[in-house]
Amino acid sequence: MWRDHLTEIVVFTVLFLLVSVMGFVAARWRAPRDMAHLDEWGLGGRSFGGWITWFLVGGDLYTAYTFVAVPALVFGAGAMGFFAVPYTIVIYPMVFLVLCRLWSVSHRHGFVTPADFVRSRFDSPVLALVVAITGIVATMPYIALQLVGIEAVLKTMGVTGESALARHLPIIIAFAILAAYTYQSGLRAPALIAFVKDTLIYVVILVAVLWLPQKLGGWGSIFDAAEAKFQATAQNPNDGILLNANNQLQYVTLAFGSALALFLYPHSITGVLASRNRDVIKRNMSALPAYSLVLGLIALLGYMAIAAGVKPLPGATPGSADANTVVPVLFDQQFPDWFAGVAYAAIGIGALVPAAIMSIAAANLFTRNIYKEYLKRDASPAQEANVSKITSLVVKVGAVACIVFLDPQFSIDLQLIGGVIILQTLPAVALGLYTRWFYRGALIAGWAAGMGLGMWMLYQIPNPATKRAHFGGSAFPLSDFGFDTKKTIYVGIVAVLVNLLVAALVTLVLRAAKVDAGRDGTTPDDYFADEGDPRVTPGPARDADAAPEPVA
Repeated sequence: MWRDHLTEIVVFTVLFLLVSVMGFVAARWRAPRDMAHLDEWGLGGRSFGGWITWFLVGGDLYTAYTFVAVPALVFGAGAMGFFAVPYTIVIYPMVFLVLCRLWSVSHRHGFVTPADFVRSRFDSPVLALVVAITGIVATMPYIALQLVGIEAVLKTMGVTGESALARHLPIIIAFAILAAYTYQSGLRAPALIAFVKDTLIYVVILVAVLWLPQKLGGWGSIFDAAEAKFQATAQNPNDGILLNANNQLQYVTLAFGSALALFLYPHSITGVLASRNRDVIKRNMSALPAYSLVLGLIALLGYMAIAAGVKPLPGATPGSADANTVVPVLFDQQFPDWFAGVAYAAIGIGALVPAAIMSIAAANLFTRNIYKEYLKRDASPAQEANVSKITSLVVKVGAVACIVFLDPQFSIDLQLIGGVIILQTLPAVALGLYTRWFYRGALIAGWAAGMGLGMWMLYQIPNPATKRAHFGGSAFPLSDFGFDTKKTIYVGIVAVLVNLLVAALVTLVLRAAKVDAGRDGTTPDDYFADEGDPRVTPGPARDADAAPEPVA
């Protein structure tokens, strides 16, 4: 009953209202020139310095998924759940090489989305449309994942009812408030709130890793309890506190594939494009790994929950358990009510910040690459901003609908499916920043092949824990490809490799046939432009009669 959690509810509500006020105040933060412009509403005026960008991008990438889904996976599957730690370590050297170039060419041309860059680079509105739709589709389950985190907290506090409306009403109210201040303040709202969100998370995690081991008999006892649980459970022989021969390939490919996908997400790119200059990005790629330390500690909460004897709350399906409630229940049982309320607020705000950025990024994709490209080419900046605001509301409604009607039980599956989808934009976006060797038609063919194979593979994977026959994870058995082994592999890696292979083969065919490759709307020095360099007209608005430039 909610009356048993009154202190937690009060603390959670006060902190939630505090950040909501900050969200509305953010509209006047840092003196925006004109909020009726996509650069101001959707990218914060492209003016964020080092500290703001660090909190914004960190708050963007380390979400409710971090706080809820990763410990839940460690609780349920053991060592496999730690895949999130190495991938957030190896990602930063890679994206250091890519994002500086993307920021520069976007600054020079006024690009707002990765699809804007693809449109200009490969002279293909169709390829840009494919990238935009892929980004929107991949973002939707990620936003839904944030809602799962909030729902887990509300369920633990007992404020969700039995009926569908009563169960989801608090989430609907929370997202209505989020929608209101995002509509008014744009990217400035999550940027300002990220300071509170990250501070709360750091405080909660540091207190947890210092306090809980003492209560649970030390780290040795925690790992012993986890090992005993997995040895006694025969549901999945791959589970355990150590990887075994059958899941090592899955672990490596999942970590590497997730790293490749992370900064292809539109919301990640939006946070980077809001930076003031290249130096801000360089410093952040050097400093952001500090978050990975906290991520490793968060993952250990899954083992602590095992040692504490935590039982997940019942799921929506009779007889099932909601693994996403593991961490909230752990805090409820082991901490004073007031501190549990602070922890719940950290999770809740940790969901709102990235959800706001994700909805803005998806809205920018629709506005620039669908509305402006196909519906109203002469749209004014004010019209663009207005359409993006409205679209961000629609995206949030869609995410809420996903939770209300799908009611997922193992939320990490949502993020992994989104990762498979967004990976298919890697050849056009990431490789496109370095080479124009691929033909636009070949990139579309590769995308179709990778997406088709990826969706087929995901469809074949069941999830015994949730009793779903399809789309139950991203670990594909190699035996289904005819190999005599019990090993599994991450679907996204296989799909993107097929994508690249098809794109390369079709490119060779098109080159041999001497098919026109279109005009490159960028120049080599665009990829090294910095603050103060003048911008030029974006690719779609260039002079159609201009002489084509040589293909790089």
